[in-house]
Amino acid sequence: MRQAIISGTGSYVPDNVMTNEDLAKLVDTSDEWIESRTGIKERRIVTKELTSDLAYEAGKRAMISANLQAKEIDLIICATITPDSFMPSVACIVQDKLGAVNAVAFDLTAACSGFVYGIVTASQYIQTGMYQNVLVIGAETISKILDWEDRSTCVLFGDGAGAVVLTVSEKKKGIMVANLLSDGSKQSQLVCPAVPLSNPYNKSVESFRPKITMQGQEVFKFAIRSITEHIKTLLQKADLNIEDIKYIIPHQANQRIIEHAANLCKIPKEKFYTNLMNYGNTSAASIGIALDELAKGNKLEHGDKLILVAFGGGMTSGAVLLEWD
Repeated sequence: MRQAIISGTGSYVPDNVMTNEDLAKLVDTSDEWIESRTGIKERRIVTKELTSDLAYEAGKRAMISANLQAKEIDLIICATITPDSFMPSVACIVQDKLGAVNAVAFDLTAACSGFVYGIVTASQYIQTGMYQNVLVIGAETISKILDWEDRSTCVLFGDGAGAVVLTVSEKKKGIMVANLLSDGSKQSQLVCPAVPLSNPYNKSVESFRPKITMQGQEVFKFAIRSITEHIKTLLQKADLNIEDIKYIIPHQANQRIIEHAANLCKIPKEKFYTNLMNYGNTSAASIGIALDELAKGNKLEHGDKLILVAFGGGMTSGAVLLEWD
């Protein structure tokens, strides 16, 4: 049976570091206030780079890790809510930059869940036999859609990109089980509007700048519930126990969310891999960056089982359980 395995990982973050002290010069906040509520110490913020630039760098590194040439990539999926433009897609720009002339390319929008959605989508293309090698990238320049006067949101986010290459295998397990959920009834909890309606029949005269707004407590509750339910579901589907899992890599949004979920699931906090103290919430990029850190840090061994679990605007959530090759 055809399986999708992760054969390479890559990540990229901008050089520019914004610390909590830097933020305290912009809004009424402090290092202690931010760290105690979120666990975040610093984040990376672009100065000139576009989302496609970050995506390209992460994708290139994932291909090198997988020992694949650009012409061998069949499909590029880029998960993002901060594209360079409505069109062309970030994936098409990356295809051109990489020289992946044989690849189909499209963007996927599922907010912070986008990387997991992308992996699940890629695995289906591989399992059906349509494609052999798929590059999945989560990339964001969230800084361009933040209200830098709103301390409840601007302290949380950072820019970056994470990527994986999924490759076909006839023998190895790879992506074992997955679970995706969406709840549009909660769409107002986390929002960033697009351009307003303006045409010959409805002319908008409002000044407009897209920016994130969030109902913090509601998102907090949704996130904890999503993490706990997805972990239980995956373990049941795979007929495994939590002791069989080496690491859980959650979306890196808030340390309190992860700790609450760990307590509810009665899972040791050490099993949850986190790096949000260094990068903040990079939306669709966060799990990819964390997975690449684990891989490059030689913390993963053949046969290790991992759970990737995410939640985001929409509201969306999803998780995959995989065996590391």
